[in-house]
Formats: sequence, C-alpha cells, structure tokens
Amino acid sequence: MATLPLLLSCLFLWLLALTRVDATALTTAIGPNERLCFYADVDKAGEKIGFYYAVQSGGSFDIDFEVKDPNDKVILDGKRERQGDYVLTANTVGEYAFCFENDMSTLTEKLIDFDIMVESEPRREPPAKPGQIAEQTTALEESIFKLNGMLLNIKRTQKYFHTRENRGFDIVKSTMNRLFWYAVLESGGIVGMALLQVYILQTFFTKTGRRYKV
Repeated sequence: MATLPLLLSCLFLWLLALTRVDATALTTAIGPNERLCFYADVDKAGEKIGFYYAVQSGGSFDIDFEVKDPNDKVILDGKRERQGDYVLTANTVGEYAFCFENDMSTLTEKLIDFDIMVESEPRREPPAKPGQIAEQTTALEESIFKLNGMLLNIKRTQKYFHTRENRGFDIVKSTMNRLFWYAVLESGGIVGMALLQVYILQTFFTKTGRRYKV
C-alpha cells in the first residue's frame, strides 16, 4: 500500500510533463499606418498553435491581422477585428508570423494584448498494469485533464473581463476629455457674451454724436 501514493505522485508528474507549452504573452502599441510582426517557432508538424488578441484601447478598438506559415502563405487573417481566439494546427515546421496592421487609422494609436502559444500534446497511453491501481490512475488522469480545461476557461474569462475593463476605462477617459473641452468652450462663450453685453451697454450711455451751436 505504501507504493500507491508514490505511484500516483509519479503519474501526476508524468501528466504535467506530458504537455509542453511555449507561450508568449505581450502588450504592444501600434502607431498609425504601422505594421508589426511577431514570430513563433514550430519544431514538428502537428503541433497546436494558440493565438489570442484583443484591442485594449484606441479608435474603434479594431485592427487588421494575418498569420503566415513558414512558406509565407496566409493561413488566417481578419479586417477591422476587435479580438479573437484561435487554435491552429501547424502542418509545416518552421517560423510562423503573426502580424498586426493599423492602416485604417491616421492619428490613433492602438494598444493590443496578445498571446502566442505553441503546444505539443503527445498521445496518452493506458496504464500497463490492470487492476485497482490502473482504475485509480485513470480516474486521476481524467481529473487532471478536467482541471486543466477548467483552468483554461478561467484564463479565457479573465482575459475577457480584462479587455472589457480596459475598453471601459478608455471610453470613460475619452468622455472625460470631451467634457473638459466642452466646459472650457462653454466657459469661454459665457465670458465672451458677458464682455459683449458690457460693451453694448457702454455704447448706450456714451455720447458719440456731434454737437451743434444754435
């Protein structure tokens, strides 16, 4: 019985090492009429590439993007998209390009959050020994993969709320800026109107006509 916890611990570590993930999470600013590309290496065919992006601030929160394989072939693209979450299968070994382009804006800078994840998931094999230990290890394996799926869902939810928060903050900031300049313009109009009224009243009580002697 003492070997059972040791066996379960070894299985747990094996499952953690089963999936190799290379991920890059970045935040970048893209200026007007600018194009930026980022790259990820794929070591073998059949690996999964996870690609997530979201425009956090700037303009209408949209951006153009495209994904190219090592042969410079476009395998995914989009125009004026706000955010996206994609999983691609890398059929070619080499360097994949992930490009963003802000050519629809002439003055506005865009702030983008994005993740590029290259994941290798080897095929799982059933336990070699049948019996009670095999049943327990299979149940543990299923539980670990369920937890992994739940954690991925939590991560996606966090990204969604993070994007909503940043966009809301950008909208509030833009609205406050507009209200400030509207208040300045309104105050200037009130001051100008007051000065104009004073000038008109002064002209009423000032003698500007000619004097004639009889």
